[in-house]
Amino acid sequence: MESRIKPFLSQAWHKIVEIVSLSEHVDVLGASDYIRKNVTLSGPNAYVLACAIFIASIGLNVNSTAVIIGAMLISPLMSPIIGIGYSLGVNDSQFLRKSAANLLYMVIISLLVSTIYFIISPLELETTSELDARTNPTIYDVLIALFGGLAGIIEISNKQKGTVFSGVAIATALMPPLCTAGYGLATLQIKYLVGALYLFFINSAFIALATFIMVKALKYPVLHFADPGVQRRVTRTITMVLLILIVPSVYSAITTVKESRFDQTAKQFVKANRTLSKAYIFDYTIDHHTKPPVLKISLAGETLNEAEIEALLRNGEAMGMSREQISIQQSITSGTNKSEKEIVESLMERNDQEIRRREELIQKMEQELSAIKSRELPYSQIAKEILAQYPQITGFSIARGAQLDTQSFNPQEQIIVIINSDSEIPAEEIERLKGWLKVRLGFENLAIAQNVRH
Repeated sequence: MESRIKPFLSQAWHKIVEIVSLSEHVDVLGASDYIRKNVTLSGPNAYVLACAIFIASIGLNVNSTAVIIGAMLISPLMSPIIGIGYSLGVNDSQFLRKSAANLLYMVIISLLVSTIYFIISPLELETTSELDARTNPTIYDVLIALFGGLAGIIEISNKQKGTVFSGVAIATALMPPLCTAGYGLATLQIKYLVGALYLFFINSAFIALATFIMVKALKYPVLHFADPGVQRRVTRTITMVLLILIVPSVYSAITTVKESRFDQTAKQFVKANRTLSKAYIFDYTIDHHTKPPVLKISLAGETLNEAEIEALLRNGEAMGMSREQISIQQSITSGTNKSEKEIVESLMERNDQEIRRREELIQKMEQELSAIKSRELPYSQIAKEILAQYPQITGFSIARGAQLDTQSFNPQEQIIVIINSDSEIPAEEIERLKGWLKVRLGFENLAIAQNVRH
C-alpha cells in the first residue's frame, strides 16, 4: 500500500509545482518590449481615449452598465499605470518619468472630455447609481486593483497572450471614476470630484504596486542605480504613498460594513414590529449621516402610550440597536385617522394605476392576438375546396413566407403552396388554381410548386 502511495504523492506534487510555476510560461524580455511600446501617448491613443471617455460618460449619464463596460474595453489607461509599476521594479527612472507624464496627460484629457460632455449633454444631469458607486472607495477597491494588477502583469508576461487584460480593464474600472470627476467639475459638486479622483488614484497606485511585485517576482532585468541613496528614497516614497492611500480606504470599508449591518438589523426590526396593537409602521428611513445611525419609523393609527413605546424600544435593544438609534414619529392626527385615510387613498390610487396598466397590457395583447388570428389561413376549408375541384391532388402544404430579391434582398411577404399528386397537373390547371387561390385568400403574391410522386 505504502509503495503505491509514495509514487502517487510524488506525481501529485510535481503536478502542483508545474501548475504554480510561472518560469516556463513567461517571456520577460517580450513583456518589457510590450510595456515600453504601449506606454507612449500617440495621436491615435489620445483619440481612442477621448472616444472611450465620451462613451463612458454617456453610460454614466443614462445609468447603463453595458455601455460603461464597452468603454472600458477600448480604453488605453492601463498602459502607463503598468509602465509606472514596471519602471519601479526595474529601477528605470527615465521610463518612470515618461510613464507618469503620459498618465497625467491621459487624466487631463479624460477630465476635459468628460467635463465638456456633462456641460453640453442634452440629458438631465441627475445622479445615478453608477455615479454614486464611484465616489466612496473602500478597501475592496484596493483589493480589486491589487489582484487585477497582478492578473494584468502576469498576462502581459505570458508567452501566449489571452483575454485576461480586457477583464482586468473592466474589473479595475479606471475610466468611470475619471468620468465621474468630470461630472463633478461640470456640476461643481466637490463630493463627486474628490471621491472619484481618490478612487482613480487608489486603483492606479495598487495596479502599479501589483506590477512592481510581479516584476520583482519574475526577475525582470534590473537597472542598477549609480547612487544607492536614490534607491532608498524611491522605496520610502512608494511606502508613504501606499500608506496615505490605504488608510482612508480601510476606514471607509469598516464604515460600509457597519452601515450594512445596521441596515439589516433595522429591516428585521421593522418586519418584526410592522403591526402593533393599536398602530402599525407604514414607512421608515435610515439616516447614516448621524453618529450613530438612526432608524426613523412612522406610525399610523392610534397614538401609543409610554408603556407601548418602551416595549418597542426594548425590542430594538434586543436586536442590537440602542434607544437613541430608534426615532418614533406618531400620527399627529390619530384622532381623526387622517393619516390612515391618506395612506388608504394613496394605496387605492396605486392600485388603480396598476389596474389601468394591466388593462392596457391586456388590450394590447388582445389586439396582437386578433391580428395574428386575422392572418391565419383557413387550412381545413381550403383543403376541402381544392380536393373537390382537383381530385388528382393527394395533399398540399400552404404557408406564409418571404420572397427575396437577389439585388436588394428586400423581403416581400408571399404565400407558398406545394401540391402533392401522383401525376403532373397541366400548367393551365396550375394557373387556374393559382388565380382561384389569390381570390380565395385575398392575397396577390402567391406561388405554387408541384411535388409529383412517381
